[in-house]
Amino acid sequence: MQVLKFGGTSVGSAKAIEQVCNILLHNKPAGRYAIVVSALGGITDKLIRCGQLAGQGQEEYKTVLQEIETRHLDTIRELFPITAQSSMISQLKRKLNALENLCDGIFQVGELSPRSLDKLMSYGELMSCVIVAAALKQKGLNAACKDSRELIITDDNFCNATVNFPATNHNIVQYFAQATESYTVLPGFVAATTEGDTTTLGRGGSDYTAAIVAAAVVANVLDIWTDVSGMMTADPRVVSQALPIAHISYVEAMELSHFGAKVIYPPTIQPVMEKRIPIWIKNTFAPNDYGTLIQDSAERSYPVTGISGIQHIALLTLEGSGMVGIPGFSKRLFEALLRERINVILITQSSSEHSITVGIHETDMLKAKISVDSEFAQEIQDKRIKPLQVEKDLSIVAVVGDNMKNHHGTSGKLFGSFGRNGINVRAIAQGSTEKNISAVINKADIKKALNLMHETFFEEPLKQVNLFVAGVGNVGSKLLEQLQQQQKYLQQELGLQIRVTGLANSRNTLLSEYGIGLHNWREQLDQGDKLDIRELVQQIKTFNLRNSVFVDNTASSEVAAIYHEFLEHGISIVTCNKIACSADYNYYKQLKDLARQYNASFLFETNVGAGLPVINTLNDLVRSGDKVHSIEAVLSGSLNFVFNHFVNGASFREVVKAAQDEGYTEPDPRIDLSGKDVMRKILILARESGAVMEMDEITNHSFLPEACLNAPSVADFYKELDVHADHFQQLWKDASAAGKRLKFVARYEEGKASVGLQSIAPDHPFYQLEGKDNIVLYKTSRYQDQPLIVKGAGAGADVTASGIFADIIRSARF
Repeated sequence: MQVLKFGGTSVGSAKAIEQVCNILLHNKPAGRYAIVVSALGGITDKLIRCGQLAGQGQEEYKTVLQEIETRHLDTIRELFPITAQSSMISQLKRKLNALENLCDGIFQVGELSPRSLDKLMSYGELMSCVIVAAALKQKGLNAACKDSRELIITDDNFCNATVNFPATNHNIVQYFAQATESYTVLPGFVAATTEGDTTTLGRGGSDYTAAIVAAAVVANVLDIWTDVSGMMTADPRVVSQALPIAHISYVEAMELSHFGAKVIYPPTIQPVMEKRIPIWIKNTFAPNDYGTLIQDSAERSYPVTGISGIQHIALLTLEGSGMVGIPGFSKRLFEALLRERINVILITQSSSEHSITVGIHETDMLKAKISVDSEFAQEIQDKRIKPLQVEKDLSIVAVVGDNMKNHHGTSGKLFGSFGRNGINVRAIAQGSTEKNISAVINKADIKKALNLMHETFFEEPLKQVNLFVAGVGNVGSKLLEQLQQQQKYLQQELGLQIRVTGLANSRNTLLSEYGIGLHNWREQLDQGDKLDIRELVQQIKTFNLRNSVFVDNTASSEVAAIYHEFLEHGISIVTCNKIACSADYNYYKQLKDLARQYNASFLFETNVGAGLPVINTLNDLVRSGDKVHSIEAVLSGSLNFVFNHFVNGASFREVVKAAQDEGYTEPDPRIDLSGKDVMRKILILARESGAVMEMDEITNHSFLPEACLNAPSVADFYKELDVHADHFQQLWKDASAAGKRLKFVARYEEGKASVGLQSIAPDHPFYQLEGKDNIVLYKTSRYQDQPLIVKGAGAGADVTASGIFADIIRSARF
């Protein structure tokens, strides 16, 4: 014998019921079948709403009743020919009249009791059973409807009754031994007490009904037909990369369903597991899909079978020194919860016995608090224990797998991924069988956590990185171009899937947690929302995406001032904006400390030398124990370009303008020519070498006349360059006469830093520095006689973008 259960969506419309008939007609071998059906999709919720309105004395319940009647009558009219409709409608009307009388009684009394609610909810399954049985009979199948209340006996715990298995099994075996029909349709979810009062088996109880019948008759298989093709490695509504699970063990399925997997109702598994009856979860609307087969064991090489989560959890903690070494506290705690019928989802206890923590549903936390504090009132008064501590707005996430016990490092991978993404774990529980690891986290982090867990255990080596890019001018647009170009390489060679989930310029923002197409990002950004920096920060936090990186390609002090908010949320920072690292030392130090504290990256290689490994080289020296004695550098590609082209007969003004046109200077060239940009760079290098230094401690030997610096506008600045042309010519003549070349040099030595224009002799490494190149000389304890030199292109959108790109990859592999 075979038992099949069809859920609410599987019988939710005339078309769906036709599909059920087709499955039984064409896809099943000859034999006897017990077919358990749910109410038409959404009807149970309407019935509950009816009862609530009637119990509150609101006549609106009549409107809902009319909607229920119309839904069923429409289904009959669509399914059956006119000649067959009369008897069907007559049967249905009798049930609808009884339902209406029940609601009228609830309305008159002004109270919806659990007993009345069970009676009310039963009508959904009772009516769908009649319709499905008639539809099968119309297709030529020998089918009949049997009321489950005559078979399944329970106690009187209304709305979640406990089954009396000896009486129930006897009834089922006896009925099917005498039944002559090949197809018996039973309403799921409903049962009755020995006195004949209607009870229900809990929401999702239709699965349970099918399992009870299957176990009683020792069926060959239990089919659960639903609207998805089996169990998935995660909830696909939360984790878009979720994969189907073809085979899974009873224990794994039970664990996943307990922790929130909605495909199968948790109590369903126990009855059939004892009889070793396979459960096959299939898709009514894609019957050829394999689905998921649940059986005694499922062989696989990987440790984790699936992940799941439960929201709206509260943690209860009973704590106090009076608990240590005293037996009975745990027993009394659980008895206090039992009295209020509160289900415990998770348990963890400190090894010192100083505290015990349990997880329950948030809806029960007030009852729990009152009951437990009452139970321990004397101990609380004597200050031997504290009043029950309650924390809410939490969730539980769990990884499940029979093979976890055979694989080392599963817990380490799980909690390591959480730590790197700023997810705080409030409590941990792991069974002695090592088939489940559960963690309590903040409710706001559940989506990020589930995606991280899935990435960690099912998508390796592919790791998704989510970028929010501020600044899409020269550098930013080049970065996006490089990201688009390298997508395939990153996935195939580095296992990285880098998605741009946010863009911002000085006017607009564009955000999409599912990623922004890079082929037309300009058009999308033009249609984006008006920029509000505070709103942007909040939206990025709300997205709460795993492996998030904020990329700052601006020169904005306003953007630099919000870095700490991202780091505090576990969002990494990659920036070419020098303002944050050259600001007040305390802010620089705060950002570095926050990055360590929240396991986020704070990378700013392009602050100095564009794409050159200037800061990384310095970091490697310091981390390996070397001591920096001095740093001497040409750190401005734009200034090096200017002075390399400022030769005999050239106009200083024309050379500066050419550098600006080439994109080597800022839109206002004074930022480069004043030496302030170089001051920031040498300050950053000094700080990275261990110095505690502020900007105003750096000496600036400026070569630019005050009139040029203080010009009202960029146009006026260029006019002043013409006015002071002789000054610049004299600088070149003096250097040339000595056989030297002009270079703008930064120096840090013995705790002091300076910048300024210098005449460089031919034997110095700076003399041959051409074009827009930068050069840095590190003299350290290990590099005393011959300095360590880093040299190369130090300006330009392409090389700066490539440096940012490298930092993004570095942060992703952190």
